[in-house]
Amino acid sequence: MTSAAVAYIDQQALNHNLEIIKAQAAKQRIMAVIKADAYGHGLIEVAKSLQKADAFAVAHIEEAVALREAGISQSIFLLQGFANTKELETASTFGLISCLHDTFQLDLLESNPEYPVEVWIKIDTGMGRLGFIERSSRKVSAVAEIVQRLGNSQHVRLTGSMSHFAQADLPDADQTTGKNTEQLRRYQQISLPDTLTRSMANTAAIFTQEDSHFDWIRPGISLYGVSPFHDKTGAELGLKPVMRLVSEVIAIKPVKKNETVGYGGRWTAPNDTHIAVIGAGYGDGYPRHAEDSTPILINDHVYPLAGRVSMDMITVDIGPTPAVKIGDKAQLWGAGNPLETVARHAATIPYELSCRMTSRVKRVYV
Repeated sequence: MTSAAVAYIDQQALNHNLEIIKAQAAKQRIMAVIKADAYGHGLIEVAKSLQKADAFAVAHIEEAVALREAGISQSIFLLQGFANTKELETASTFGLISCLHDTFQLDLLESNPEYPVEVWIKIDTGMGRLGFIERSSRKVSAVAEIVQRLGNSQHVRLTGSMSHFAQADLPDADQTTGKNTEQLRRYQQISLPDTLTRSMANTAAIFTQEDSHFDWIRPGISLYGVSPFHDKTGAELGLKPVMRLVSEVIAIKPVKKNETVGYGGRWTAPNDTHIAVIGAGYGDGYPRHAEDSTPILINDHVYPLAGRVSMDMITVDIGPTPAVKIGDKAQLWGAGNPLETVARHAATIPYELSCRMTSRVKRVYV
């Protein structure tokens, strides 16, 4: 039996979401974040669909090269920049924009003048991950030193800077002292040449912090119709789900009261009922730790997950007189049972679920 799981990718929904994002920041340019295979939606296909995006952002240089080789002409940002001379050469060859976050990258630039390249500076304002840190104890601005070094390299074009919120998905209760506001203040206080463009707003900040929009916004999860907030769905933000993960019922089995189902006997039938077995599991990327009652949509009716998810199968309680038959389609997430809801039932975030779908799930673009 072949894998029954199919991910339907709605390209109209993708562009609808782009328009919703544009309405939040009409004056800004859009850097669409399509790293991690476009959050599991398909790198090349998503880029080709988002023709109205001004640029794309990826994490790894292989993703950027694949985009160029597929004919994508928009600007492409390497959010982690280059890691060695070979990657610097590739960035130069393919016209990629590299984000600089460490002095070792400056050293590589200065020692390889044969590779002209465009760069942005990444500044750590409180994320504590990548980026140059501006400390008040320094007599000379660290960022100013970097700008000067880059200016001395005739083969390097410095055109922008960016920073990243650590808590944009947790809007500040106190808008004057919260973490997000403090990060924004730090970024605004850094002295940069007027010719450099700025970017700080990710998806959450696009919807909640207008003063962080600057010149470029960087939407990620919202492009795919998913909310970055714990207490909202994408639909509540006006977004449409792009991915619909579907499989089919491969068996129906009667289960008596007090009988158990699945590994570990986690679920016990409270009454005589029937179990529908669906051809998908954690081998396809469905979360193994999804709890009993996680919603599954069959024939427009929501049924609860019953028993531990296995590698290739999910079991669902369809009741004592089932209106389900073998071959019926089962929607694991999508419109009607949002990815955000499934993620909550699995004690994770929707980003992880869409990103970890495996290669045996067929993707169909509609």
